[in-house]
Amino acid sequence: MLLAAASILLMTLDHREGLVEPAREAASGVVYPVRALVDAPLSLAERLSEQLATRGQLMEENQALRQQNLVYQQRLQRMAALERENERLRELLGSSERLDTEVIIAELMRVELDPHTHLVAIDRGSEAGVFPGQPVLDASGVMGQVDTAGPRSASVRLLSDPSHAIPVEVNRNGLRTVALGTGAPHRLDLANVPANADIRDGDLLISSGLGDTFPRGYPVAEVVSVRAEAGEPFARVKAEPVADLHRSRKLMLVTGTEAKGGGEVPATEEARPEAEGEVP
Repeated sequence: MLLAAASILLMTLDHREGLVEPAREAASGVVYPVRALVDAPLSLAERLSEQLATRGQLMEENQALRQQNLVYQQRLQRMAALERENERLRELLGSSERLDTEVIIAELMRVELDPHTHLVAIDRGSEAGVFPGQPVLDASGVMGQVDTAGPRSASVRLLSDPSHAIPVEVNRNGLRTVALGTGAPHRLDLANVPANADIRDGDLLISSGLGDTFPRGYPVAEVVSVRAEAGEPFARVKAEPVADLHRSRKLMLVTGTEAKGGGEVPATEEARPEAEGEVP
């Protein structure tokens, strides 16, 4: 009973006066290392679990972001392609507005693999009004002419084809000649240009309209080289087509009556010597 009475007295004094608080703080300081040692394994396990969970979540989020980034990149590439296509369509629209005749818009389907001929297929045929010999242009200038026309597709012979010839004239002074395909996509040869002719690098060649196929005034090529050797009657003149023969996918086919004049097909091997003869 004495001990019970002492306990009650100490509890009452501690509750009112806080007499045992210093002793409790001292004992807590002594016991803290033991408590920390006992809690260390549990705390370490909890931290490792949190870190592993966070790392796994971050890896999953990172993987999801990578996949989403790939999807967005694919969409951006498609948007870039659509933007370029829209630009080409706007260029074609602007070009067709500048023409005096109506045009048919066609798209490139495939390219012939024969290295000796420069033929491409388009997705418009006779049902759409396409006919052999019809002039074909892109947004920059003349590309070639229709070689054969089926009901729903047609074959186009490009300017660079070795069997193709087109009457042209120098836009600066009206000098007439014939531009011949060489088999090289970026080069045309001008036939029988006199050595003393007024022609120079940078001259723009336009269709002269004398071949009964191409109406007059369409850009064809730009002169890039003029070589006149002593003793030679004719100069060696090379030109580069202004049309993007290897890039354009949207094409224009001239449908006006002026394009149907003679319905001339591309120059054959028999017709080519005439093109290389006397210049009109």
